[in-house]
Amino acid sequence: MKANCWMGMRNMQVNEVPDPKILNQRDAIIKITSTAICGSDLHLYNGFIPSMKRGDVVGHEFMGEVVEKGSNVTNLNIGDRVVVPFPIACGHCSQCERELYSLCENSNPNGWMAEKIYGYSPCGIFGYSHMLGGYAGGQAEYARVPFADVGPIKIPDELSDEQVLFLSDIFPTGWMAAEACDIKPGDTIAVWGCGPVGQFAIRSAYMLGAERVIAIDRFEYRLRMAREKAGAETLNYEQVNVPDALREMTGGRGPDSCIDAVGMEGHAPGLKGAYDKIKTNLMMEADRPVALRQAILACRSGGVISVAGVYGGFIDKFPMGAIVNRSLTIRSGQTHVQRYMRPLLERIKNKEIDPSFVITHRMRLDDAPEGYNTFFKKEDECVKVVLTP
Repeated sequence: MKANCWMGMRNMQVNEVPDPKILNQRDAIIKITSTAICGSDLHLYNGFIPSMKRGDVVGHEFMGEVVEKGSNVTNLNIGDRVVVPFPIACGHCSQCERELYSLCENSNPNGWMAEKIYGYSPCGIFGYSHMLGGYAGGQAEYARVPFADVGPIKIPDELSDEQVLFLSDIFPTGWMAAEACDIKPGDTIAVWGCGPVGQFAIRSAYMLGAERVIAIDRFEYRLRMAREKAGAETLNYEQVNVPDALREMTGGRGPDSCIDAVGMEGHAPGLKGAYDKIKTNLMMEADRPVALRQAILACRSGGVISVAGVYGGFIDKFPMGAIVNRSLTIRSGQTHVQRYMRPLLERIKNKEIDPSFVITHRMRLDDAPEGYNTFFKKEDECVKVVLTP
């Protein structure tokens, strides 16, 4: 089969690889009909995630048709259309029983690698390094789905792939980020980053009762989408002093909660941005947490910092004093997608949201390397790339 493979830093290639096979009676094989390039895939592309190997099949946002299944997969039938959540979860460990699926204790066979960095291992993830399981990803014609009796959700025929594909990751991720803010009626939420997760965080914050959402980015086309499609007020951080602007827009209090939808490859103009870029280039710092620092300092006292952006390691100049002395709460985590798929599917069916609004580019799987390059360089007003095999 064809699959998009990581061949080195900023080097993706669509190659012929072996077809996946059933390895466990809880497995299913999915013929992929739609898959997508995620913002966190760019961290692989740019070499920020360790333990990638040449030839690894990438991609963790995908859906398709069940073409084969193990004997223990009784919840699915051959021919079912399904969306596959990016966290691989067994459904029976202590974390899964708490619905903390991204912390599954049984799905990462290489947990010892993650433990060296994180203390304990999170779950396995499709197409996202050997440290997180070494599982082949979904930017391919077919994929093996472990624990298929727990993860995939069946999709009704009346909904298109584009309406439901993002249940695999970015819609639940934006929702969980907004949910973590414990939004009360009248709240103002600030969102750093107007990529796909940021867009869904904005829409989710409104669905959860926020009165105002203020979105921060530097690309006008992404800010325009945040205004026109997600309903946010917007700030361009290259044109204004964001903390000062937020203070003024909120009557001197600051936003009630702040969402970091940027993560490890944050950008900032001037000396602060240069500091982080130099340190990461010299491997003296793992991530560039410019959005996280700013969110902490901008949030009102007693507020919540919700971190949806991916961070991989250690950061510098972290304002812990602000957190302690101003009673801030930080909430984060890889998304527990299985917890949210069914309720969010109901919202799609009820026409509360059509998640396809973030799609700007549609390509064939063969064009995946071009899609990565366009997405990375922010060319052609690219926000979200969907691939079809």
